[in-house]
Amino acid sequence: MSRHPADTLTLVADIGGTNTRVALADGVDLLPDTIRRYSNRKFPGLETVLRQYIGEEDGVDCKGACVAVAGPVRDGVGTMTNLDWTIDSDTLHRATGAEHVAILNDLQAQGHALGFVDEANIRPVIAAAPAAPQAVRLVVGVGTGFNAAPVFETDTGRFVAPSECGHANLPIRNEHELELCQFVETAHGFPAVEDVLSGRGLERVYLFLGTQAGDAHEKSAAEIMAGVEDGSDPRAIEAARLFVKILGTVVGNLSLIQLPFGGVYLVGGVARHIAPYLEPFGFSDAFRDKGRFAGFMKNFSVSVIEDDYAALTGCASHVHNIYP
Repeated sequence: MSRHPADTLTLVADIGGTNTRVALADGVDLLPDTIRRYSNRKFPGLETVLRQYIGEEDGVDCKGACVAVAGPVRDGVGTMTNLDWTIDSDTLHRATGAEHVAILNDLQAQGHALGFVDEANIRPVIAAAPAAPQAVRLVVGVGTGFNAAPVFETDTGRFVAPSECGHANLPIRNEHELELCQFVETAHGFPAVEDVLSGRGLERVYLFLGTQAGDAHEKSAAEIMAGVEDGSDPRAIEAARLFVKILGTVVGNLSLIQLPFGGVYLVGGVARHIAPYLEPFGFSDAFRDKGRFAGFMKNFSVSVIEDDYAALTGCASHVHNIYP
Protein backbone atom coordinates (compact mmCIF):
# COMPACT_ATOMS: atom_id res chain seq x y z
CA MET A 1 0.00 0.00 0.00
CA SER A 2 1.25 3.50 -0.89
CA ARG A 3 2.21 5.80 1.96
CA HIS A 4 0.51 8.64 0.05
CA PRO A 5 -3.25 9.30 0.04
CA ALA A 6 -4.97 8.25 -3.17
CA ASP A 7 -6.30 10.76 -5.71
CA THR A 8 -5.01 13.73 -3.70
CA LEU A 9 -1.52 14.74 -4.82
CA THR A 10 -0.15 16.15 -8.08
CA LEU A 11 2.91 14.74 -9.81
CA VAL A 12 5.12 17.52 -11.20
CA ALA A 13 8.25 17.27 -13.35
CA ASP A 14 10.82 19.69 -14.72
CA ILE A 15 12.50 18.20 -17.81
CA GLY A 16 15.76 19.89 -18.68
CA GLY A 17 18.27 19.09 -21.36
CA THR A 18 20.37 17.02 -18.94
CA ASN A 19 18.22 16.04 -15.95
CA THR A 20 14.58 15.57 -15.03
CA ARG A 21 13.36 16.56 -11.58
CA VAL A 22 10.16 14.95 -10.33
CA ALA A 23 8.17 15.57 -7.14
CA LEU A 24 4.76 15.34 -5.55
CA ALA A 25 2.78 18.40 -4.53
CA ASP A 26 -0.12 18.92 -2.16
CA GLY A 27 -1.89 21.90 -3.69
CA VAL A 28 0.88 24.41 -4.41
CA ASP A 29 3.23 22.98 -1.78
CA LEU A 30 6.00 20.63 -2.87
CA LEU A 31 6.65 17.65 -0.60
CA PRO A 32 10.45 17.97 -0.09
CA ASP A 33 11.01 14.30 0.70
CA THR A 34 9.56 13.31 -2.67
CA ILE A 35 11.90 15.35 -4.89
CA ARG A 36 14.08 13.13 -7.07
CA ARG A 37 16.48 13.83 -9.95
CA TYR A 38 17.11 11.55 -12.94
CA SER A 39 19.79 11.68 -15.64
CA ASN A 40 18.00 11.83 -18.99
CA ARG A 41 20.69 9.89 -20.84
CA LYS A 42 19.80 6.80 -18.80
CA PHE A 43 16.19 6.72 -20.05
CA PRO A 44 14.64 6.32 -23.52
CA GLY A 45 11.83 8.77 -22.73
CA LEU A 46 9.78 10.54 -20.08
CA GLU A 47 7.32 7.69 -19.63
CA THR A 48 10.11 5.43 -18.33
CA VAL A 49 11.25 8.13 -15.90
CA LEU A 50 7.77 8.68 -14.49
CA ARG A 51 7.03 4.96 -14.16
CA GLN A 52 10.25 4.49 -12.18
CA TYR A 53 9.43 7.50 -10.00
CA ILE A 54 5.92 6.26 -9.22
CA GLY A 55 7.35 2.86 -8.32
CA GLU A 56 9.86 4.50 -5.98
CA GLU A 57 6.97 6.40 -4.37
CA ASP A 58 5.07 3.19 -3.57
CA GLY A 59 2.82 3.35 -6.61
CA VAL A 60 1.31 6.72 -5.67
CA ASP A 61 -2.14 7.37 -7.20
CA CYS A 62 -2.06 11.02 -8.35
CA LYS A 63 -5.09 13.13 -9.19
CA GLY A 64 -3.10 15.34 -11.58
CA ALA A 65 0.20 15.57 -13.40
CA CYS A 66 2.00 18.52 -14.95
CA VAL A 67 5.40 18.63 -16.64
CA ALA A 68 7.57 21.51 -17.78
CA VAL A 69 9.64 20.87 -20.91
CA ALA A 70 12.70 22.76 -22.16
CA GLY A 71 11.26 23.35 -25.61
CA PRO A 72 8.17 24.52 -27.48
CA VAL A 73 4.68 23.23 -26.63
CA ARG A 74 2.05 23.29 -29.34
CA ASP A 75 -1.44 21.81 -29.21
CA GLY A 76 -0.59 19.91 -26.04
CA VAL A 77 2.61 18.37 -27.41
CA GLY A 78 6.01 19.32 -26.02
CA THR A 79 9.17 18.94 -28.10
CA MET A 80 12.52 19.13 -26.34
CA THR A 81 15.05 21.54 -27.86
CA ASN A 82 18.17 19.76 -26.61
CA LEU A 83 16.82 16.21 -26.14
CA ASP A 84 15.20 13.73 -28.52
CA TRP A 85 12.00 13.35 -26.48
CA THR A 86 8.44 14.27 -27.43
CA ILE A 87 5.87 14.55 -24.63
CA ASP A 88 2.10 14.52 -25.09
CA SER A 89 -1.00 14.12 -22.94
CA ASP A 90 -1.42 10.44 -23.78
CA THR A 91 2.10 9.78 -22.48
CA LEU A 92 1.31 11.52 -19.18
CA HIS A 93 -2.04 9.75 -18.74
CA ARG A 94 -0.44 6.39 -19.49
CA ALA A 95 2.61 6.91 -17.27
CA THR A 96 0.87 8.43 -14.24
CA GLY A 97 -2.74 7.29 -14.40
CA ALA A 98 -3.69 10.86 -13.45
CA GLU A 99 -7.11 12.18 -14.40
CA HIS A 100 -5.90 15.69 -15.22
CA VAL A 101 -2.63 16.37 -17.06
CA ALA A 102 -0.89 19.47 -18.42
CA ILE A 103 2.28 20.23 -20.38
CA LEU A 104 4.03 23.59 -20.05
CA ASN A 105 7.13 25.14 -21.53
CA ASP A 106 9.74 25.37 -18.75
CA LEU A 107 9.61 29.18 -18.71
CA GLN A 108 5.82 29.08 -18.45
CA ALA A 109 6.27 26.94 -15.33
CA GLN A 110 8.73 29.47 -13.91
CA GLY A 111 6.15 32.19 -14.54
CA HIS A 112 3.47 30.27 -12.69
CA ALA A 113 5.87 29.98 -9.73
CA LEU A 114 6.06 33.74 -9.18
CA GLY A 115 4.47 34.64 -5.86
CA PHE A 116 5.12 31.17 -4.45
CA VAL A 117 8.92 31.37 -4.20
CA ASP A 118 10.33 32.16 -0.76
CA GLU A 119 11.69 35.73 -0.65
CA ALA A 120 14.91 34.31 0.80
CA ASN A 121 15.48 32.66 -2.58
CA ILE A 122 15.15 35.89 -4.58
CA ARG A 123 18.33 37.95 -5.05
CA PRO A 124 17.75 41.63 -5.98
CA VAL A 125 19.93 43.01 -8.79
CA ILE A 126 18.22 46.27 -9.84
CA ALA A 127 15.64 48.05 -7.70
CA ALA A 128 12.59 49.92 -9.01
CA ALA A 129 9.46 51.55 -7.61
CA PRO A 130 6.67 49.20 -6.44
CA ALA A 131 4.25 48.19 -9.17
CA ALA A 132 0.52 47.58 -9.36
CA PRO A 133 -0.62 44.01 -8.52
CA GLN A 134 -1.58 43.31 -12.14
CA ALA A 135 1.65 44.67 -13.65
CA VAL A 136 3.30 42.44 -16.24
CA ARG A 137 6.31 40.42 -15.07
CA LEU A 138 8.97 38.66 -17.14
CA VAL A 139 10.92 35.48 -16.46
CA VAL A 140 14.18 34.98 -18.34
CA GLY A 141 15.81 31.56 -18.29
CA VAL A 142 19.60 31.26 -18.60
CA GLY A 143 20.81 27.68 -18.29
CA THR A 144 21.32 24.85 -20.78
CA GLY A 145 19.46 27.15 -23.16
CA PHE A 146 17.93 30.63 -23.15
CA ASN A 147 14.30 31.69 -23.21
CA ALA A 148 11.85 34.19 -21.72
CA ALA A 149 8.13 34.37 -20.99
CA PRO A 150 5.89 37.27 -19.95
CA VAL A 151 3.51 36.77 -17.02
CA PHE A 152 0.09 38.44 -17.21
CA GLU A 153 -2.39 38.73 -14.33
CA THR A 154 -5.89 38.81 -15.80
CA ASP A 155 -9.40 38.90 -14.36
CA THR A 156 -9.71 35.18 -15.14
CA GLY A 157 -6.33 34.16 -13.71
CA ARG A 158 -2.66 34.13 -14.59
CA PHE A 159 -1.57 33.69 -18.20
CA VAL A 160 2.06 32.94 -19.06
CA ALA A 161 2.74 33.30 -22.78
CA PRO A 162 5.23 30.84 -24.30
CA SER A 163 8.08 31.87 -26.56
CA GLU A 164 11.31 30.61 -28.09
CA CYS A 165 13.16 33.93 -28.07
CA GLY A 166 16.50 32.23 -27.35
CA HIS A 167 16.62 31.34 -31.04
CA ALA A 168 16.26 34.94 -32.22
CA ASN A 169 19.31 36.71 -33.59
CA LEU A 170 21.87 37.88 -31.08
CA PRO A 171 22.05 41.70 -30.95
CA ILE A 172 25.33 43.32 -32.00
CA ARG A 173 26.50 46.60 -30.49
CA ASN A 174 30.14 46.91 -31.55
CA GLU A 175 32.92 45.39 -33.63
CA HIS A 176 34.03 43.03 -30.86
CA GLU A 177 30.52 41.57 -30.53
CA LEU A 178 30.32 41.22 -34.31
CA GLU A 179 33.51 39.17 -34.24
CA LEU A 180 32.02 37.02 -31.47
CA CYS A 181 28.84 36.48 -33.51
CA GLN A 182 30.87 35.43 -36.53
CA PHE A 183 32.85 33.04 -34.33
CA VAL A 184 29.79 31.27 -32.91
CA GLU A 185 27.82 31.31 -36.16
CA THR A 186 25.88 28.07 -36.53
CA ALA A 187 24.68 25.97 -39.45
CA HIS A 188 21.43 27.97 -39.29
CA GLY A 189 23.27 30.87 -40.85
CA PHE A 190 23.18 33.26 -37.92
CA PRO A 191 24.21 33.33 -34.25
CA ALA A 192 21.23 32.99 -31.94
CA VAL A 193 20.95 34.46 -28.44
CA GLU A 194 21.26 30.96 -26.96
CA ASP A 195 24.55 30.40 -28.76
CA VAL A 196 26.15 32.89 -26.35
CA LEU A 197 23.78 33.27 -23.38
CA SER A 198 23.77 29.71 -22.03
CA GLY A 199 26.20 27.32 -20.38
CA ARG A 200 27.59 26.25 -23.74
CA GLY A 201 27.54 29.88 -24.80
CA LEU A 202 29.86 30.86 -21.97
CA GLU A 203 32.23 28.13 -23.14
CA ARG A 204 32.12 29.58 -26.67
CA VAL A 205 32.87 33.08 -25.36
CA TYR A 206 35.89 31.72 -23.49
CA LEU A 207 37.17 29.92 -26.59
CA PHE A 208 36.57 33.01 -28.72
CA LEU A 209 38.71 35.18 -26.43
CA GLY A 210 41.47 32.56 -26.45
CA THR A 211 41.35 32.34 -30.23
CA GLN A 212 41.68 36.10 -30.51
CA ALA A 213 44.67 36.02 -28.16
CA GLY A 214 46.37 33.21 -30.10
CA ASP A 215 46.04 30.85 -27.13
CA ALA A 216 42.88 28.87 -27.83
CA HIS A 217 41.86 26.15 -25.43
CA GLU A 218 38.54 24.96 -24.10
CA LYS A 219 37.10 24.93 -20.60
CA SER A 220 33.72 23.82 -19.31
CA ALA A 221 31.30 26.39 -17.94
CA ALA A 222 31.93 25.02 -14.44
CA GLU A 223 35.68 25.42 -14.87
CA ILE A 224 35.24 28.95 -16.20
CA MET A 225 33.09 29.98 -13.23
CA ALA A 226 35.57 28.40 -10.84
CA GLY A 227 38.29 30.55 -12.41
CA VAL A 228 36.11 33.61 -11.92
CA GLU A 229 35.32 32.77 -8.31
CA ASP A 230 38.91 32.26 -7.17
CA GLY A 231 40.38 34.87 -9.53
CA SER A 232 42.86 32.36 -10.97
CA ASP A 233 41.91 32.79 -14.64
CA PRO A 234 41.88 36.31 -16.11
CA ARG A 235 40.38 35.01 -19.35
CA ALA A 236 37.49 33.44 -17.43
CA ILE A 237 36.85 36.82 -15.81
CA GLU A 238 36.95 38.52 -19.21
CA ALA A 239 34.57 35.91 -20.65
CA ALA A 240 32.11 36.31 -17.76
CA ARG A 241 32.26 40.10 -18.09
CA LEU A 242 31.44 39.95 -21.82
CA PHE A 243 28.70 37.41 -21.12
CA VAL A 244 27.13 39.66 -18.46
CA LYS A 245 27.16 42.75 -20.68
CA ILE A 246 25.47 40.92 -23.56
CA LEU A 247 22.95 39.48 -21.09
CA GLY A 248 22.17 43.00 -19.89
CA THR A 249 21.59 44.15 -23.47
CA VAL A 250 19.29 41.23 -24.31
CA VAL A 251 17.27 41.44 -21.08
CA GLY A 252 16.91 45.18 -21.63
CA ASN A 253 15.59 44.55 -25.15
CA LEU A 254 13.07 42.01 -23.85
CA SER A 255 11.96 44.47 -21.18
CA LEU A 256 11.18 47.11 -23.80
CA ILE A 257 9.15 44.54 -25.71
CA GLN A 258 7.09 43.30 -22.74
CA LEU A 259 7.18 46.32 -20.34
CA PRO A 260 7.46 44.22 -17.15
CA PHE A 261 6.72 46.92 -14.60
CA GLY A 262 6.18 44.08 -12.11
CA GLY A 263 9.81 43.03 -12.44
CA VAL A 264 12.20 40.83 -14.41
CA TYR A 265 13.21 37.49 -12.87
CA LEU A 266 16.30 35.63 -14.07
CA VAL A 267 16.10 31.86 -13.56
CA GLY A 268 18.21 28.82 -14.41
CA GLY A 269 21.52 27.32 -13.36
CA VAL A 270 23.73 29.77 -15.25
CA ALA A 271 21.75 32.74 -13.93
CA ARG A 272 22.24 31.52 -10.36
CA HIS A 273 25.99 31.04 -10.80
CA ILE A 274 26.55 34.37 -12.55
CA ALA A 275 24.31 36.31 -10.12
CA PRO A 276 27.11 37.59 -7.80
CA TYR A 277 28.90 39.11 -10.81
CA LEU A 278 25.99 40.86 -12.52
CA GLU A 279 26.56 44.20 -10.82
CA PRO A 280 30.39 44.30 -10.79
CA PHE A 281 30.58 43.13 -14.44
CA GLY A 282 28.25 45.81 -15.81
CA PHE A 283 24.81 44.22 -16.15
CA SER A 284 22.93 47.32 -14.98
CA ASP A 285 24.75 49.68 -17.34
CA ALA A 286 24.15 47.38 -20.32
CA PHE A 287 20.50 46.86 -19.31
CA ARG A 288 19.87 50.62 -19.24
CA ASP A 289 21.97 51.52 -22.28
CA LYS A 290 18.98 52.37 -24.49
CA GLY A 291 19.78 55.91 -25.63
CA ARG A 292 16.97 58.34 -24.87
CA PHE A 293 15.08 55.52 -23.11
CA ALA A 294 17.85 54.97 -20.56
CA GLY A 295 15.84 56.78 -17.89
CA PHE A 296 12.73 54.79 -18.75
CA MET A 297 14.61 51.55 -18.00
CA LYS A 298 14.63 52.53 -14.31
CA ASN A 299 10.99 51.38 -14.22
CA PHE A 300 12.05 47.73 -14.30
CA SER A 301 13.47 45.84 -11.35
CA VAL A 302 15.61 42.77 -11.94
CA SER A 303 16.07 39.83 -9.58
CA VAL A 304 17.52 36.32 -9.70
CA ILE A 305 15.44 33.37 -8.46
CA GLU A 306 17.80 31.02 -6.66
CA ASP A 307 15.25 28.26 -6.03
CA ASP A 308 16.27 25.22 -8.08
CA TYR A 309 12.75 23.79 -7.80
CA ALA A 310 10.75 26.85 -8.87
CA ALA A 311 9.56 25.18 -12.08
CA LEU A 312 8.12 22.30 -10.03
CA THR A 313 6.27 24.81 -7.85
CA GLY A 314 4.98 26.51 -11.00
CA CYS A 315 3.63 23.22 -12.34
CA ALA A 316 1.85 22.60 -9.05
CA SER A 317 0.39 26.11 -9.05
CA HIS A 318 -0.85 25.74 -12.62
CA VAL A 319 -2.69 22.48 -11.92
CA HIS A 320 -4.06 23.76 -8.61
CA ASN A 321 -5.55 26.82 -10.34
CA ILE A 322 -7.28 24.70 -12.98
CA TYR A 323 -8.29 21.72 -10.82
CA PRO A 324 -8.32 22.90 -7.17
